[in-house]
Amino acid sequence: MDKLDDFLKYSVLFSYYGELFPKKKKQYLELYLEENSSLSEIAEQFGVTRQAVFDNIKKGVKKLDEYENKLGIFEKERELKKKLEYLKKNFTKENLEKILEDFEYTE
Repeated sequence: MDKLDDFLKYSVLFSYYGELFPKKKKQYLELYLEENSSLSEIAEQFGVTRQAVFDNIKKGVKKLDEYENKLGIFEKERELKKKLEYLKKNFTKENLEKILEDFEYTE
């Protein structure tokens, strides 16, 4: 992860899927993604090597991708946001009904 976009993406994914991780991996990811701690700082805090932290974060990021590929919450939210932005600019009852229909929000 060396791009800001990737970092932001994984921060959001972690906010969705963070509770699915074991305690220690969750702590590493939390410090890295939410607290912006460096690998060295995390390693020092837990008394492990920087490499151990790096490996855990790398595995955690891979797991976040797996969760998103299976559950798709992030992508569904982005799709909904695009549709709502469209609706904001082009509001009609028909457009609203179309969006509700697309998401299967029927009464």
